[in-house]
This record gives sequence, C-alpha cells and structure tokens, in this order.
Amino acid sequence: MPSVLNRVVVAPSGFKESLSAQAAADAIAAGVRRVLPDAEIDRIPLVDGGEGTAVALASATGGRLVALAATGPVGEPVGTHFALLGAGDTAVVEMAAVAGLSLVPRALRDPGATTTYGVGELIRAALDTGVRRVLVGCGDSGTSDGGAGALQALGARLLDADGHELPHGGRELSRLARVDPSGLDARLRDTELLVACNPFNVLCGERGVARVFGPQKGATPAQVEQLSAGLENWARVVVRDLGVTGTDLRHGPGTGASGGLGAGLAAVGARLLPRFDVLLDHLDLDARLARADLVLTAEGALDHQTPRGKIPAEVARRAKLHGRPVLALAGTLGEGAHEVPGVDACHGILPAPMALADALLRASELLTDATERALRMILLGSRLPGPAARAAQTPAAGAVPGAVSGAVPGAVPGAVSGTHRPSTVR
Repeated sequence: MPSVLNRVVVAPSGFKESLSAQAAADAIAAGVRRVLPDAEIDRIPLVDGGEGTAVALASATGGRLVALAATGPVGEPVGTHFALLGAGDTAVVEMAAVAGLSLVPRALRDPGATTTYGVGELIRAALDTGVRRVLVGCGDSGTSDGGAGALQALGARLLDADGHELPHGGRELSRLARVDPSGLDARLRDTELLVACNPFNVLCGERGVARVFGPQKGATPAQVEQLSAGLENWARVVVRDLGVTGTDLRHGPGTGASGGLGAGLAAVGARLLPRFDVLLDHLDLDARLARADLVLTAEGALDHQTPRGKIPAEVARRAKLHGRPVLALAGTLGEGAHEVPGVDACHGILPAPMALADALLRASELLTDATERALRMILLGSRLPGPAARAAQTPAAGAVPGAVSGAVPGAVPGAVSGTHRPSTVR
C-alpha cells in the first residue's frame, strides 16, 4: 500500500500502574510496524517528572543511576535511585521513585499518613556526590504532606505546641506550631534546587491539591477536608518561621505539586518551574517533531484534565508549531477528550468492555492492536478521493460510462491510473 507516512514520531507518556513511557512507546511502535513496516519510527518516551524521569534523563544525557535505600511513603525502607546526568554537575531526584503511589500498597492508601521523608534523603544523597544542581521531578505521588517529610529529612524540626516533633503524614500538619530550621543542611544554600512541576497544581483553596488529588490517593471526603486544613496551617507556619518572601506558598503555580512537595521545597529556596520547560529540552523534542509525517502520543486517560499540563497536550502544542498531525491514543476517553488543542484525532485502546485488572494486565497488547486499527483507518482515509478527484471522475455529457479521463487504450474501464497518490494526512 503506498503511503505518505514515512516518518512517524511516537511520543507517549506512561500509563499509570500499567506501562512505563518506554513500554508504551514500544507497544505503539509494534503497532506501527504491522501497517508501515518500512517507516522510520522515532521513539521518544516522555516523562513529566513522575515515574521513569530519572531513568529517561540519565539515558538521554549519557548519565547514570545511583541505587540506594531510603524511607518509602509508608515509612518502610525501599530500594530507590537518583540520576547523575552526563555533564556531572546535575542530579535528578524522582520523587515517585521513593514516595510514589505505586509504592503504597492498596490496603495502606491513606494520604494522611504517607510521607515524603525519602525525597529529602535522596536530595541529601545527591548532595553527597558534590553536584551543584538538584532537579526534583514531581508526579505520580502517593503523599499529601506538603513536603514536610522532605524538610524533616533535610534537618528541619517540625514541632507541636508542646515542643514535640510531629510524626509523619499530612494529617499531623494541623498540629504544627513551629518550624525550627537551625538544623537544615547547610549545603542547600550553595545548591541550585529546581522543581519540575505542573504549574496548574496549587497547595490551597478550592483547587488545592488535597481536594483535587486526595481522593485518587485514597482520601475520604472527611480526610480531604482534614488535609486541606493541615496544608493551610503548614503554609502559614512555614512562611512565618522560614521567612519566605517572593513566593505565594498557598496559591503559587506548582506549590501543590506532588501533594504539596513543591511548596515545601520552595520554602527552602527551590525554584518551581514548568516541568516541560525543564525536562523536554534534554530530548531535542521540537526538532524531532518537525521531521515527522505523523505524531502519535498516548496516556492512560484523555479528558478535560489533559490540557492542564499533561504530556499529550504538550506534544500536540509543539507538533502544531510545525504543522504536524497528531493522533492521541488513550486507555479511556473521558469528557473533553475530543477537545484537546492540537490533537487531530483520538482513539481508545479498549476493543470491548473489560475489567480494569484485565485492561492493566493487557495494556501493551491493547495499545499495539489499537495503534494498528487507527493507522489502517488513516491510510484508508488517505486513499479516498478529494473533491477535485471526484469531479474529475464524474462523466462529462456524452462520455462513455465508467471511462476514466486520460485512460490508456485497452485499459479496464473505471481503473485508476498508477500515478494516483493518496492525499496527505490531515
């Protein structure tokens, strides 16, 4: 089958609790190969600061991973890692690798109890290597403690009204009376601490992180209100005792990242930056999109939240700067799926209703099959005649029915010339 699809960029995010970004890219590429065996496929598994960020950036820059043990989100040690990028002066701490939702057993999913303590331990371990810059990737968190645990690991003391150290967990923040910063790691003053986060996530208010993401992490309605009140108190005390100026910890962009980790790190001097501005430049994404005939992106759920800092929306925005068509694949298509700016078409991967557990288990297979189905439809559409071609095929008055203008003598009536080419993908 002739094709105008010679170069296909595959740029998905991961599917939470199912496929990493790399696994999703591999599954989509397998589907492309079934339809376009000779196409050039450029796989660009994308990260948003969540799971896989450290691995992806280490690979992209020729860096390496440093493995170690640290405190997990439920307080037990977990095997984890951070990355040292190729240039040697920057470490990447992926909060999901030590405090992510996937590390919280389903029976223990209580964001009022989970902690970011391990994130602070990873930052300290990164500083031990002598780097001058630490990039913290936020996403896929299982916590809602405002970064309190991370600050405790970095040496701050969080005290109640009686002067006792607070236990871990967001539910304790309502009892916070004072923060003692005298023990904070002195190296933080000489280190550039950057947080790659979703700027749409804020700490407090009606769109605060506890209300928006608390239920996804296991919080009941009552716990959501408890967590919200605790984060309000956390912001108030931290601003007062750490002398925070120039940053609105309650409503500033990115302060709600990873259950409020953004606010906690901002309180000790971190800069909160839009995650794609920080992360995607390492992957040369724009130049690779510019060379594509078709861009395929994907995520677990495509819906009204996608334009609020999700990978498919960012891929589509950048692809459109170069006039490239974008197809988005998703585990589920929710409200607003067909209204994501820059996405020309979307396609769900489920061929029939099935249990969530089965869908998660078969995600790679489903994604490959869905890619094949979608591409076959695209190629069918590319072969349909446009208005000009249909007009040319309409017999003129007195013409022989079924004859084609310019037909070779002896050809079969109605046959299409071999010079006919499919139209470009729209």
